[in-house]
Amino acid sequence: MNKSRWLRRLGAALLVGCSVLPGAAQGSGFAIREQSATGQGSSFAGMTAGEGGLSAMFFNPAALGLSSGSAAEQHVTIIVPRAEVTSASGTTILGTAIGGQATQSDAFPDIVVPALYGAYPLSDDWTAGIAVNAPFGLGSKYDDDWVGRYHAIKSRLFSIDVMPTLAWQPLPWLTLGGGVVTQYVHAELTNAVDFGTAGAAIQGRTGVTLPVTPVPAGQDGKAKVEGDDIGIGVVLGAIAEPAKGTKVGLSYRSQVSHELDGDADFDLGSSGMGAIVSALTGQFVDTGAKASLTTPTTVSLGLAQAVGEQLTLLADLQWTDWSQFDELRIDFDNPAQAASVTTQAWEDTWFASVGAAYRLNDQWTFRAGAAYDESPVPDADRTPRIPDGDRYWLSAGASWSPWPAWTFDIGYSHLFIEDVDVDLSASGTGNAGRGNLQASYESSIDIVAVGARFQF
Repeated sequence: MNKSRWLRRLGAALLVGCSVLPGAAQGSGFAIREQSATGQGSSFAGMTAGEGGLSAMFFNPAALGLSSGSAAEQHVTIIVPRAEVTSASGTTILGTAIGGQATQSDAFPDIVVPALYGAYPLSDDWTAGIAVNAPFGLGSKYDDDWVGRYHAIKSRLFSIDVMPTLAWQPLPWLTLGGGVVTQYVHAELTNAVDFGTAGAAIQGRTGVTLPVTPVPAGQDGKAKVEGDDIGIGVVLGAIAEPAKGTKVGLSYRSQVSHELDGDADFDLGSSGMGAIVSALTGQFVDTGAKASLTTPTTVSLGLAQAVGEQLTLLADLQWTDWSQFDELRIDFDNPAQAASVTTQAWEDTWFASVGAAYRLNDQWTFRAGAAYDESPVPDADRTPRIPDGDRYWLSAGASWSPWPAWTFDIGYSHLFIEDVDVDLSASGTGNAGRGNLQASYESSIDIVAVGARFQF
């Protein structure tokens, strides 16, 4: 019984269960903050105070009530990450060196993020609207033969949020807003499976000579887990103008809980060892799988202060409840396959930005901003799926209104990301089959966003 339990635990550790999350999301953790070309130009400073046009309703639904008449906006953001693995090394739990590529030059692909907004006034005090966004996601793809392949090869997650919204202006200086978020999430992740180490462990513990000689880190298979779900959340906000030229905004976005339901598929490899391990343990058989994922609660505070007729100073502060992400657990329909549990132990974070908008004339407005974006990932729990570090933003942008009903926006940001290391031990939770891994990362991100607004 003890041997059987030990082998089940080793099998679970060999599975994908490191993370269902992306490796290079552009907000901290796996959030995608890039939902507005207008806000991009100021590092999203002032968005919670409603200074981003209709697209500010993503950050604060009360911003919908500031819209003048019916309007529609389309924003498209191109995210170009650079996350280079400068060195990597690893050993199995048995001490065997893991061969393979020790560097990766482009593990994180470029991403296009769309966002769509609409507003329709119901009366002088009430406005209805809708926002369609992709606020969580991105991914990573390492080479199949890289040193960290037992921890991660492919990680892909995307979300689609649809948020019908209502805004109400009970007083001339106060606007309230709220929306219901319907969120679809799809996740896929893969990694290599070290059947050589599993076979050596079975042979060592049972004393049985296997028909194929185990070669740790030399008899690989592959595992893939894929699933999706729909969840519901709420967004609430308020914007007050206590004095002419001063706007203060406060918003709350709830967590959305998901139970991703899907499948676990296994490639046992061509060496024969995968088939032997599967037959002896009853594991690594295609089966159904489930994993829990909760997107975090956020609370945001924004300020916009006019200085004269042309200049507006902007600021935003956001708290994100990443600490609820304490572990990732994958359960399998196959009773022989133990649940895969990976400790995350993420921490709550702060995002702070400051910026300014300068209205040159009726046609042109220019923006600039800077921000600090704190990473939720502790050094001890950083994985190659999310090699996250603190980020420092510099941004610039402009709005052009060639005709009264049309406005075009462009924003650019460069994100400086601190160099980080991955240092995972085979003795850590879930890592027995993945082995020890040390890897160093150098990263940065360039972002370009464009948008168009039409006033009906």
